[in-house]
Amino acid sequence: MARIHDIVVDCSHPASLARFWAQVLDGYAVAPYDEAELARLRAEGIEDPEDDPTVLVEPVGTGPRLFFQRVPEPKSTKNRVHLDLSCDRLEEELVRLTDLGAQVVQQERRDHGDWALLADPEGNELCLWTFGPTPI
Repeated sequence: MARIHDIVVDCSHPASLARFWAQVLDGYAVAPYDEAELARLRAEGIEDPEDDPTVLVEPVGTGPRLFFQRVPEPKSTKNRVHLDLSCDRLEEELVRLTDLGAQVVQQERRDHGDWALLADPEGNELCLWTFGPTPI
């Protein structure tokens, strides 16, 4: 039976996008660079972790890892897969996420909760929800 190992995000600058997502998600952090990781980078001719073409964001506890990898082409269409995030207070969280670099694309009140579509700093979509009572 297959299990999720990583959720992989193609991007142009993995280090900055990884930091964005580590700040967005509760209980996640950019994986630290130990001497083995720094040696791996140096072997690839990379002296600064900021230029790392592959950056990992790990859960502090359990959960899937997010792996950011550099690709040469820019994002050109709507994501076929995106993350749905939940929060307690939509407006407060929208302010926090936009302060981090997200952009609000659309916002609505729906029968089962408030919803917003956002884009991360590289244009990848994500949804933010405050869920009300479950509809019958």
